[in-house]
Amino acid sequence: MPLSLEEYRIKLINKILFCASQEEVKRYIDTAIKALQQKKVNGHIISRFVDKIISEIDLFTSEKKRSTMEKYCHSEVAF
Repeated sequence: MPLSLEEYRIKLINKILFCASQEEVKRYIDTAIKALQQKKVNGHIISRFVDKIISEIDLFTSEKKRSTMEKYCHSEVAF
């Protein structure tokens, strides 16, 4: 059974989050865009697909930073 765009996006985000370099991230995104173009997905949908990936990764990284800061602040208060 083929993946929906939503499922594909989630799998791609998970791969991106575990990338060791920006080059690896670029490779994953380029491959995804090429695959969507080969499937003749509308350019507007591809653009929204990429925008959602960026938005969700930004959300994840900001939550991670906030969590790290909260841990740091709580440990500072304890001293």
